[in-house]
Amino acid sequence: MGQSTSRVEPSSASGCPVPHQQVTAPAKCPVPHDEPPKEQPKQAQCPIDHGAVNPLNQMPSLGQAPAPNQAVTLPTDRTESSIPRDPSVKWEYPSPQQFYNALVRKGWETPEEHVVTMVEIHNFLNEEAWEEVKKWERRQHSDEDLQLARFMGRPGEMSPKARFWMLAGWLLPTRFNSEPPFDRHDWIVRRPKTGEEVRYIIDYYSAPPEPDGSPVFSLDVRPALDSFGSLKERIAVATEEAWLNLRKEDPKPRADPGPSRHSA
Repeated sequence: MGQSTSRVEPSSASGCPVPHQQVTAPAKCPVPHDEPPKEQPKQAQCPIDHGAVNPLNQMPSLGQAPAPNQAVTLPTDRTESSIPRDPSVKWEYPSPQQFYNALVRKGWETPEEHVVTMVEIHNFLNEEAWEEVKKWERRQHSDEDLQLARFMGRPGEMSPKARFWMLAGWLLPTRFNSEPPFDRHDWIVRRPKTGEEVRYIIDYYSAPPEPDGSPVFSLDVRPALDSFGSLKERIAVATEEAWLNLRKEDPKPRADPGPSRHSA
């Protein structure tokens, strides 16, 4: 931008510098009472439309229409699970088209021809997770009429236990796996006989495949430490597992029950 020079031209005639002919406005309040008030700025708010999110699974409703630039036609049929939502209704799994729409929404690139297989694995893992929940419930309660009231996927949030095993894998890589879980769910399970709701944490891990190439996954299912009863159950199971390992003379005993192994 450089320098600029300002210059004042001399007046053509001399005279008194005070403009005696100028009339001043009468004094008044500086606040314009007769003008409408200016619009106040809107308060900050969450950009997510929570009204459009299903409160049962914290997921937006996904349509069955093909995604933009989708080249493969995907099935739109939904499969009913074995997991009760209430006494009369069971949860339904998303169709392959809905599953693919969810992936597109998250910005994940997925080959369209693999989506059907991914849905089958997804459904299988949730059925296995429900069986693990029922095992826990049978210890002190009953799994009869047990219901999954609601759930939330939390893939970006590692549980404290997952962080512990990652630290153990970093310190003792030959003994523990340092791979983090690829997904996490929090399930709210309702006990109809008492009306009590219990939160379960599920960490999903990938495991080495079978010799024939079949994928293998590990599920770490346990009640969250939200109550003294859940804490007592976790300690009891950990003690039983440690004692069982000692009796079997396991060369690698674990002080806490690890993930259960499931082949897809």
